[in-house]
Amino acid sequence: MPAFNRRAFILSATALGATAVWARAVAIVSPQAWKERRDLFTDGVASGDPDSSSVILWTRRAYGDGRTKSVLNVQVAEDEGFNRVVAHARSTIFSASDWTSRVLVGGLKPHTVYWYRFIDTEGNGSRIGRTITAPEIDDARAVRFAFVSCQSVNEGAQNAYRRMIWEDQRTAPENRLAFVLHLGDFIYEVVEYPDEVPHRHDRTVFDIGRIPDARKVDNFHVPTTVDGYRMVYRSTIQDPDVQDARAYFPFVCIGDNHEFSWQGWQSTIKYDAKSEPAQALRVAANQAWWEYIPSRVRKSSGPGLDRFDGPHVKNARITRLDADGLGDEPNNRTAIASMTGYRAMRFGRHVELILTDFHSYAMEDPTSRNDADAFNLKEFPELFPLEAMRILDAGRTYAGGNPPQSIQLGEKVIPNFARNDPPVTVLGREQKAWLKRTLAASKATWKVWGATNGTLDMRADPQNLPAGLTTAWPGAGYACFGGGDFSGALNERAELYDFVRDQGVSGFVVVSGDRHSFWAGYAAKALPPEPFVPVGVAFICGSISAIGMAEAIEHGMKGHPLRPLFVSEREPGKFESAINLTLKHGVKSALEYERTGDIAAAHRVSNPDNAPHLKFVDMGGHGYAVVTAGADAVQTEFVCIPRPISRAATPDGGPLRYRVRHTAQRWTSGKQPELIQEIIEGDPGLSV
Repeated sequence: MPAFNRRAFILSATALGATAVWARAVAIVSPQAWKERRDLFTDGVASGDPDSSSVILWTRRAYGDGRTKSVLNVQVAEDEGFNRVVAHARSTIFSASDWTSRVLVGGLKPHTVYWYRFIDTEGNGSRIGRTITAPEIDDARAVRFAFVSCQSVNEGAQNAYRRMIWEDQRTAPENRLAFVLHLGDFIYEVVEYPDEVPHRHDRTVFDIGRIPDARKVDNFHVPTTVDGYRMVYRSTIQDPDVQDARAYFPFVCIGDNHEFSWQGWQSTIKYDAKSEPAQALRVAANQAWWEYIPSRVRKSSGPGLDRFDGPHVKNARITRLDADGLGDEPNNRTAIASMTGYRAMRFGRHVELILTDFHSYAMEDPTSRNDADAFNLKEFPELFPLEAMRILDAGRTYAGGNPPQSIQLGEKVIPNFARNDPPVTVLGREQKAWLKRTLAASKATWKVWGATNGTLDMRADPQNLPAGLTTAWPGAGYACFGGGDFSGALNERAELYDFVRDQGVSGFVVVSGDRHSFWAGYAAKALPPEPFVPVGVAFICGSISAIGMAEAIEHGMKGHPLRPLFVSEREPGKFESAINLTLKHGVKSALEYERTGDIAAAHRVSNPDNAPHLKFVDMGGHGYAVVTAGADAVQTEFVCIPRPISRAATPDGGPLRYRVRHTAQRWTSGKQPELIQEIIEGDPGLSV
């Protein structure tokens, strides 16, 4: 490699806060003795954010003897026996970074499997890890990767990772996964203690330890310091299936809400319906993420390799938003800027992976504000009038800058509390501009947007409920399910999709998580009665293990007349996710299924205008999704496992519920995509 490229590589490593290692041209046999001691390297190893010549490697080796720093040796080899070592270097670890090590290894070959390990000064070694570099930009091979989200070691088993590894080890080399895209909720900062809460819904609460200096909120304990977040990360990656997956696949990660605070946004937290400034907590959460997730995110504290060294901030209340929806308070801006997670990565000729942060710059969801309680109707649980959502989302820009003073809901007149607010943003001004530039400039066949929250509309047609079942729906027409993800950011989503259309961005693919459910459909800014014009395809993966809506509702709404819209219990204790029918086919379809148990009859009364954007929805699905992106088509396969209540006893991670594949042939500019659905195995039930 030219000296200039090596200098640029070292500067890049420094900017990321990682030790730089350059691979040698000639491989050698490992010169260092090594004995595996997983009891000393309890958190395993991991790799992240591979490009065609480099990857970040990670481990943690803690000491409790009073020292503040130590040294690890890292080795990278072309074989698992370390007879062909291509890189070897020393990395200093510090107590100030919780003994974590981040090493950026460069000078590697593209599209190549490497093996790595860490060794302490006494010759004690970590487990061996496996990683894979990305293909070069002109590599025409198809790219396969999995995407996942939402793993709760506190309330579930991570069987999906066991299945993923098992299948990957048994497939042909050309069909193996290049990386795992983790779309957030890598940790759940809300921790239950089993001596207080032994069970929730169908789940056993597992003991993952006690958060130091925790704050108790209802039945949960949440971090108040960086050490609290660190403890939750350690508890998560010490799960054997999570740890094995991190050792076997390179991960590409972007955070969601639980890496900071469940109902938080920017640097604000919210507990018991009260918002609190939490700038110091935002910095602490960012620091723990940076320490435990090997990635190419940028930190604001400069090129120090030993620590995150986050900025000092005060918890100061945010009293106003600027014109772009950002809290106009210096500590808020500084806390958010302590780490910048959005970034783009190229995998060969066909995939540009574009990751965005949906919480650091987001405004508060207007439907979560106390003022919105007036829209919560006990006769219509979960449903929110779509016309009200449009008004609140647009803020002061509604109706060309003439928002109404109030919103009519049946006989109720509700003040429009958002009439003086900026329109809702999830992306923020700077990130949104970057996203647009990146989409427009990409030459990849498929522009894959990693949008941590779901983008596909989640709506129902309560205006079509039969008379007498309950009171008449007071809304003007369709209902949504409130805000909280990108499907509720109606104006911002429309702006982005109009940009995709107007700029002729081809091959637009959205992959998302967070909803704890599987979805496949079309990216479109509006649904009937407005024009329905898809500009791409969109997919959402089920959670690895976290509880979803279908499971939660099985334990609620008993005796409510609208319960059949959410769950069918035609035989006592035998539940089916009727919410899938409601979302895809409408309320009449769900009610018909509850009455007859005949899925064909339920489909015959489907409302075609309710969800023309959906091909598949399973609100009870757990598992992962696999994307295959090639020259002519993009394909997403849902791998759904049974509810992960307990750890699987077999090496394959247990049985499958179903495997369903959706394929879109490459479409030309000005044309609309078409998804073809195949049920490969199992029975997806009410999901189609």
